[in-house]
Amino acid sequence: MLKENLAHVEERITEACLRAGRKREDVTLVAVSKTKPVEMLREAYGLGIRVFGENKVQEIRDKYDSMPSDVRWHMIGHLQTNKVKYIIDKVELIHSVDSLKLAEVIEKEAAKHNRKADILLEVNVAEETSKFGLKTVEVLPVYEKIAQFPHINVRGLMTIAPFVENPEENRSVFADLRKLSVDITEKNIDNVNVSILSMGMTNDYEVAIEEGATMVRVGTGIFGARDYSVH
Repeated sequence: MLKENLAHVEERITEACLRAGRKREDVTLVAVSKTKPVEMLREAYGLGIRVFGENKVQEIRDKYDSMPSDVRWHMIGHLQTNKVKYIIDKVELIHSVDSLKLAEVIEKEAAKHNRKADILLEVNVAEETSKFGLKTVEVLPVYEKIAQFPHINVRGLMTIAPFVENPEENRSVFADLRKLSVDITEKNIDNVNVSILSMGMTNDYEVAIEEGATMVRVGTGIFGARDYSVH
């Protein structure tokens, strides 16, 4: 099942890139492996997946030593400040930085490990009350402050679009995040790089790619429906 699912996702990513006049290698597939057992992650690894996204700090900690060392772990879920210390030396990218306070803790923990943490700012483009993330108008001031932190690289932006039946309804959300990234780039702030746009999930990643996504977070499309009974 996993092999067929992955082939299907790959085909759809490639087709979306073609429609948008983009290269396939411009889009990174993040396999969202939350709640999935290590055996399933190993199977995906055997099929060529190297980037895995997790929602919970504890799952990264539990799976980290059970997977090959060249796996690139991404923290894509809401990150509490008191949990940063557990993953700062384990993850390649934190997608979900939604406050200056969280960035300050990441800076402090990264300094302890003498490393630079790569992060994305999470933007609640649709301003859904149920979602975390900065409002669009808050992003630039926070970006400018974090750009001064010596142990953080802000690599770009992330958004979680509303869950909709018709993915076309989210096109404007993705277009708005892309526009925000262009606006920030044009400010020419020192140490500011907006090369990553993490947007699009199983039900809408093709539209996200057409609107400029450089990372798509696909879980159900690869691994099948999640089993919440394990938690």
